[in-house]
This record gives sequence, structure tokens and C-alpha cells, in this order.
Amino acid sequence: MLDIRTFDAQRGGNVLYKALAHPLAAEALSRLGAGIEGRLAVYDPDGAASMLYALHPALPRPAELYVHDVEQVGVARLGCETRAVVELGVSQANTVLVAAFNSGRIAARLAGLLPQGMRLVTLDEARLPDGMLTSRRSYLDRLNFATNFAFFRDADGLSSRLVTANYWSDYGASSVRLWLRLFDGAGEALASWEQEVAPGAAGIVIDSREVRQRFGLGPFAGQLFVHAIGVAGHDVVKYALDTYGHDGEPSLSVTHDANAWPSDRYAGLPAPRPDETVMLWVQNSHAAPIPPGAITLDRMGAEQPVAIGTEIAPFASVQVDVAALLPGLAWPAQIEVRSGRHVVRPRYEVVRAGRTRIAHMNVERADLRPEPAIGTLPASLGRGFVLPFPVLDPTIYRSIVLPTPMAETQADLPLRVDVFDREGQLVAQRFLGRLARSHACALDLAELRAPAGHAELVYDFRDGGGADGWMHALVRYERHAGVPHAAETSFGAHIFNTLMTWRDEPQSYSGPPPGLSTRLFLKLGHESTRSFCVLIYPASAPWREQSQTTLILHDAAGTVIGEAALAIACSGSALVEPEVIFGARRIAEAGVGGYVLIRDTTCRLFGYHGLSDASGAFSLDHMFGF
Repeated sequence: MLDIRTFDAQRGGNVLYKALAHPLAAEALSRLGAGIEGRLAVYDPDGAASMLYALHPALPRPAELYVHDVEQVGVARLGCETRAVVELGVSQANTVLVAAFNSGRIAARLAGLLPQGMRLVTLDEARLPDGMLTSRRSYLDRLNFATNFAFFRDADGLSSRLVTANYWSDYGASSVRLWLRLFDGAGEALASWEQEVAPGAAGIVIDSREVRQRFGLGPFAGQLFVHAIGVAGHDVVKYALDTYGHDGEPSLSVTHDANAWPSDRYAGLPAPRPDETVMLWVQNSHAAPIPPGAITLDRMGAEQPVAIGTEIAPFASVQVDVAALLPGLAWPAQIEVRSGRHVVRPRYEVVRAGRTRIAHMNVERADLRPEPAIGTLPASLGRGFVLPFPVLDPTIYRSIVLPTPMAETQADLPLRVDVFDREGQLVAQRFLGRLARSHACALDLAELRAPAGHAELVYDFRDGGGADGWMHALVRYERHAGVPHAAETSFGAHIFNTLMTWRDEPQSYSGPPPGLSTRLFLKLGHESTRSFCVLIYPASAPWREQSQTTLILHDAAGTVIGEAALAIACSGSALVEPEVIFGARRIAEAGVGGYVLIRDTTCRLFGYHGLSDASGAFSLDHMFGF
């Protein structure tokens, strides 16, 4: 496992990780390492050296390692026994590398200590250019590293389309631009460029067909690195990513942002059905190769991991056939990926009946333990944690839910399904039992005669079991007849729409709990597709009888060109089709990059968005807010 610190629930993201992992930093560190000759000493004032060498193993190894914390002297690290920095004066090294950014003061302190002729270098030689910094006052400001990866492909009649909006403008950003680098499957940089973002709440679209044409590229299947500059408020690059076919290729699917932070494990990868091929995309997020055996796949709960036996080059993308590593494993069994912190949120691809769909796995938490208090939450929190998901029109679609363990210590999942019609009436329930970690229990909502509306997974402790609040599920949608098309999405539970709080729930993206407002992004269709979303008003306990929702249509420049009101019953849902609400003429006026902002200041809505076309193809994934 890579010796890196990325993200934890208490402190958030580690900015140093992003600073060291940036592709431009990797290039600069490669040049820095090439210029180091002779014996090397490393001074590690902030404990960054281990992560530096994990991410950049080609750097010359230190012969001496110095620290200033007396309690760290004499510790074995990086093949050295750490020494007190005051001993640098008798060092035999030719060069000392200060493993820190913003190192001017540190270098000044060492100036009178270094032996004559010793060269001093620092990580400041791997800084991004000043023009790429949002905050020049502090290099390790989180806003300097608003970065993310996107799966990006233009090959075999399949293209990718990244869509988002300049949500940073709402926090005061006035001049946003994107620095982008496209890597092919081998990890080679095909193109690097900047894209200006219009001021205000403008839409943002990056289409692989346009990129391929602009740079005269051949087919590619790799990843796009996105760095947003000049941002405010959010250091996360959020987006929706369509995979769409053309020139006779009938596929259509959607996924979303890559989470930005590598994790130890990911879960929610479905085993294939007999008529499917499931391919895991392993996309190296770093400039260090992934060694053979560093990533493994395991049937969830089996504890018999099987290794990917080949090396994966820096920034490379490799397809792994799940059935080749885990033969005989079939839906609805599920798979855990032990990624060793080498990749951000992995994608997987399901191929069936000549159509392909891309979906994502989720972070499997290592820091959670079962919390007995969840089983005794007060009545004021009602049903507590709920995981809402749509039930699509049962005359056209099957809606299938597969609970997915999403924490390393989840031994069981005591769950129930509650089904609601669109008016918020509870119409069916089923206790799923105390599901084992290795369960293969997928429920087709048709068994409950569920109408169009939504369902919610909730904890149910009638047979005992543990809970940690990190309840997740994969939901699959399939057409009954005609076009053999399917879509799938996955997400986790929260406490929704109650004034009472428990720890950080109900969550709020822009302040302390309770989160009782909505700001969701709904992209519009492109070419022959139309967009839609299912908005759900989940409530852990009774809240306002109806939402007071506003749908705000923006054109590509961010100008508001239409508004519509919508009322959704508490515990109800609504199907929203922009072309029906605003009319085809107004949607055409919004243009490429236009979108709908869904606002509600009275309650927290949860949504799932997608595209559909006249052939019956459709996509679906959960929406994002900002």
C-alpha cells in the first residue's frame, strides 16, 4: 500500500498529497532528481518525505535523513535512521533536499549549518507556476489544488462528455479557468491546454470528440486531469460524465466526479450475469507505477483476494476482466477492490447485448465502527438514516436494489425497504433481514408491486445487527422489452429533513447541520438526447407537507431564461423533464452547456438524473449539488 495520507472524515483532504501528485509537480520532481549527483541528505521538517518517495520512487534515495523533532530522532525511515538536524554540519552528503514547500525560512535557518560546498534544494522547485495558483499567499492553500480526474474516451464509436457549471462564481470567484491534461491508455500525455470559463454561473462542457478533433488525435481511452484555477468556496471539481455512442453505436450511460482522493478499498462492483462482461478500469492516479500484485479483487466477505499480476504504468488506464480473476462469480454477488491507494474512485464497464454502460464504485471506509447509538436514536429523528432511490415506471422498467457493504468492519446489514408512491404514501415494506457481508440479495421492486415513485433502504434491528450510518446500495434499472438497455447507480444514506441533528446529520454542504435546503445541477441533453431527473423528497421524520421547489433554466452563459415552480409531497417524488416544463424552443435557446438549477430553501431533495433518446436508450445516476 502506498505510504500516503489523502483524506479523513475529521480533517478533510491532505493538500500536500495533491501538491505532490499533480502531473506538473511530477515532471518538476523528475527534473529535480535528475540534477542530484552524489550522496543525498533529506531534511524532513513536516513528515512529508515518506509520501514524497511513495509518489516519486525514481528520486535518488537518501543516504541520510534529518529531523528536528527530538522524539523522532533514531527512527527507521526510508532506509535510514533519522538524525538530529543540528548534525547536518558534519554530513558527508553533496546535496540536502528540504522536503517542504514554502521553505524560504527553513533554508535561511540551515544556511549557517551546512558544510561548505553542500547544495541545498527544496520542493519549491516543484511548485506550480504562479499563474496556476488561486492563492499566492499560501502555496498549500486547498483552493490551489481544486483538481480531479475523469474517465475520458473517444474510440470505437463511444465518446465522453464532461458537464458542469461555474458554481464557484456563487462564492465570489470572478475569473475561473481550467488547466487540462489528457492521458492515453498507456499514461502518455496526449494534450495539455487551458479552457476559459465564462464569468457568472456559466455552463462548462468538455467533449472528447471536440478534443480529439482540435488536437488531431487518434482513438484514446484514458483519463482527463482537470485543475480549476481562480475558484472560491469549493476545492472539489464536480461534474457529470456521459458516455454516448454515435455512428450506429447505441450505448448511453452517465457517471460523475471521481472523488479526487485515493482510498485503501472500494466496493460496489457487481459480478457479471451470464450474458454480461464486467470490466474494471484501473486508472493509475500517480506518476509512480503500480507494482504487480498491489491491487487485488475479492468477493465481498470472502477474504480470498486475487491480485492483478501486471504492472500498470504512471497515469495509465487498464481494463481488467472481472471474470478472468474471479471465475464463476455471478450477479448478484459483489466485489471489493483493494486498491492500495493507487487510484481515485474506480470506474467499471458492463457490456451486454452490444451495449456498454459506465458506472462507479464507492469508497469503502476504514475509519468506521458499528455505532450502537444508531439503534436507539430518539423518536424525533424518525426512521433515522434512509437511502432513497427511484422506482421507475414498472410497466417499462425493472428497478432492482442490491445493498452493498461499504466499510471494512461491516459484518452485517440489518435492512428494510420502504416503498412510496409519488404522492408520498407508504405502499409496501419488506424486511430484508440481517444480511451477511458476503450476501447476494438483490430485490426486484416488482416483487412488492411497487408503483412509479421511490423506495428507501432503512435500518431495521428486529433481528439484531450493527450499523455505522454508511449504508450503501447499487440500484440497477432495465427495460422489460424491446431495447436491451440498462443503467445503474449507487449512493449512500443520510438523515433527511428534520430539525433535530445527530452528529453531522442531516448533512449540509455549506454549513453545520441540519441541511434543509437544495441546490442541484441538472444538465440538458445533447444531439438526439433529452434530459430528465427524478426528484425525491425523503424525510426521516415528518417535515413540511410539500416542497417549494424552483426549477431555474440557465443558458450556456449562465443567464436565467426561465423559471418554474414545483411542489413535491413529503416522502414523495416527481419526474422532471425540462423539455416538457420549459418547451423545446426554450431548451434550444439554452444551448450546449445550458442547465437547470434546482433550488429549494424549505427542504433537502435528493435527485437522480439521466438522458434518454427516441430508441429507448437511457442513463441514470445520482445528481450533485453545490
